[in-house]
Amino acid sequence: MTSQSQGIQQLLQAEKRAKDKLEEAKKRKGKRLKQAKEEATAEIDHYRLQREKEFRKKETNVMGSQGNFSAKIEEQTTEAIRNLTSSYHRNMESMMKKLLSTICDISPEIHPNFRPVV
Repeated sequence: MTSQSQGIQQLLQAEKRAKDKLEEAKKRKGKRLKQAKEEATAEIDHYRLQREKEFRKKETNVMGSQGNFSAKIEEQTTEAIRNLTSSYHRNMESMMKKLLSTICDISPEIHPNFRPVV
């Protein structure tokens, strides 16, 4: 009987060692998964920063050329306003005279469709 109980004790100790090893392996697996996740996150962040840098560089190139376009448009607009203002000042006097003469100088005439009653 002692050999049987000794055998059972050995089996229980072996089972306990196996259980401990299994728990230790699970802990190592959890640590490794956590480490892999952190490495992946760091790699993703690095890739994101690299792509954002490239995007900013391309955006600067495109926006720089748009800045040139907006400067040209601003210049053209200013020139058009200047031309319209000078045209207004040149023609204002003659147009005012023409308008006043049309409004004030009335020459009464009989309408061509008018038929006098006899």
